[in-house]
Amino acid sequence: MKTDNRKMKRAWCALLVMMLACLVSMPSDAADPDKVLRYVFPAPETGFDPAVAHDLYSSQVIRSICEPLYTYDYLARPARLVPLTADGMPEISDGGKIYTVRVKKGIFFASDAAFNGKPRELAAADFAYAIKRLADPTVRSAWGWLVEDKVAGLSAWAKMTGRSGRPDYSRPVKGLEIVDRYTLRIRLNKPDYNFTHILAHYPTCAMAREVVEKYGDASTHVMANPVGTGAYTLDQWKRGSRIVLVANPDFRGFIWDFAAGSDPENFRIVEKMRGKSMPQIGRVEISVIPEDQSRWLAFQSAEVDMFNLDGPLAPKALAEGRLRPELVAKGIQLSRTIDAELSHYYFNMQNPVLGGMEKEKIALRRAIAMAHNVDEEIRVVWNGEAIPLEYPIPPGVVGHDPDYKSSVRYEPAVANALLDRFGYTRGKDGWRIQPDGSPLEIVLSARADSTGQQQSEMWKKTFDSLGIRMKSDKRLFPDLLKAEKQCQLMMRTSPWIADYPDGDNFMQLFYGPHVGQSNNGCMKIPEFDALYEQSVTLPDGEERNLLYHKMARILEVYAPTRIGYARYRNMLLQPYIIGYKKHPVMHSEWIYIDMDKKEKQARK
Repeated sequence: MKTDNRKMKRAWCALLVMMLACLVSMPSDAADPDKVLRYVFPAPETGFDPAVAHDLYSSQVIRSICEPLYTYDYLARPARLVPLTADGMPEISDGGKIYTVRVKKGIFFASDAAFNGKPRELAAADFAYAIKRLADPTVRSAWGWLVEDKVAGLSAWAKMTGRSGRPDYSRPVKGLEIVDRYTLRIRLNKPDYNFTHILAHYPTCAMAREVVEKYGDASTHVMANPVGTGAYTLDQWKRGSRIVLVANPDFRGFIWDFAAGSDPENFRIVEKMRGKSMPQIGRVEISVIPEDQSRWLAFQSAEVDMFNLDGPLAPKALAEGRLRPELVAKGIQLSRTIDAELSHYYFNMQNPVLGGMEKEKIALRRAIAMAHNVDEEIRVVWNGEAIPLEYPIPPGVVGHDPDYKSSVRYEPAVANALLDRFGYTRGKDGWRIQPDGSPLEIVLSARADSTGQQQSEMWKKTFDSLGIRMKSDKRLFPDLLKAEKQCQLMMRTSPWIADYPDGDNFMQLFYGPHVGQSNNGCMKIPEFDALYEQSVTLPDGEERNLLYHKMARILEVYAPTRIGYARYRNMLLQPYIIGYKKHPVMHSEWIYIDMDKKEKQARK
């Protein structure tokens, strides 16, 4: 009898342990389906495959669905890395060449037919698989530069294609060692002091092989069927029109517990949010509204809960960087910051008219760069909601130099004299021709919206001042991205918002091997490339900064691009939005915020 009692006691204890374990790992039910956040994109998304999508709008959706190993503290400034799905920060050894990362246990992918109705736990292999996809030539990822020549053996693996024409994902890669189910050891060819930032960037988020194999080619089906471990799942998608996310019932949830630091604004946020189970928002409805006025009217009528007030709309809501009194009286909120962004004007270095390293080609590009009035563009197009940049690395990013002065100034008279000297003479009609006597015409590509129209008009003024004919090429945003990756555009204003807050993320935009990925100007300058390769082996400091200065001067001398500006990001929020603060690197903060349903209902 005593023996039976002991057995029963052990059985009850075991059952209790199992029940407690289930309670700990139960997905969060905090998300309220009646808390619906209505958001707006000013341009169409491209799709939701982390390895393929290469635009801000798609990334905001992807970051809500998929999770990388690391993320950033919501309130910390400057941006600070913290674990997300990783169980602690990486162990770095061998002089910075080996990163050992442990994955948290008990994290599950959202339920999906790809898993045959069974729960699918996150494993280290899912991150190794995601990294391999970035290097797979058949995926055609624009993010290959993040890992290809960095992870040992990855480039060689990508070249070993089988009968299917693609690499064998079962073949091991030296630099991607699955130590056990929850441990990934990444070996690099050389030290990379930004590699943890790369592991926090959405292209490296966990990808289940079953999902890719079920839904097929990355450029089509996976783009429409994202499956991750994140707080939301894709419920509806009408391309270029409407996206609906719903809270993932399998998500593990978290308790809001961020430190305020010394920022007074943070104290107010912490007071309202600390201790809440997250996420609170149960549904995110995103509309694509390209026209500025339409977005503004939608916000005014409370059809949109929060949106970025682009420069062209700024006078309607702001006066000297502050909300107008009538909006303050209504309780409208503003979160304002300068984006960690570089908007630059690139010239396609492979184009027969603008490209090349001959003296006359360099002179043409330099003349165009000197004839464009960046300050006037900021004033006219962006209503002063941007700051001119002298340096390729913007403020708020490690490596920025506020004292750097560019040698390229606004000097239209000198620009015209330069063209005269190098044979770009004016014909009887006043328009310039090329040194060989052929017609000279520049095709400027821009977005097919009101902002793109204004930018085109500004550049038309610039080219008119030089006596150069300009043709305007208007395209939808996804079409622009596709064309420039193939080096098909002649010239464009290209905005780049930081993937990670380090100067490397901006200097790599001009690195030759990144043509077809992030080097949209398709430039290959050996002097620049050699300096960049030296810089990636160095930590932040004087030695690396000296290289960055030399690289910036090379850009000025050969003029493959003209450094432009960084814009203010003015996030307007309805009064019932709680806890929002714009983050410099993360761009889908709705997992960290809440809303007052009663106040929202009262304002309808």
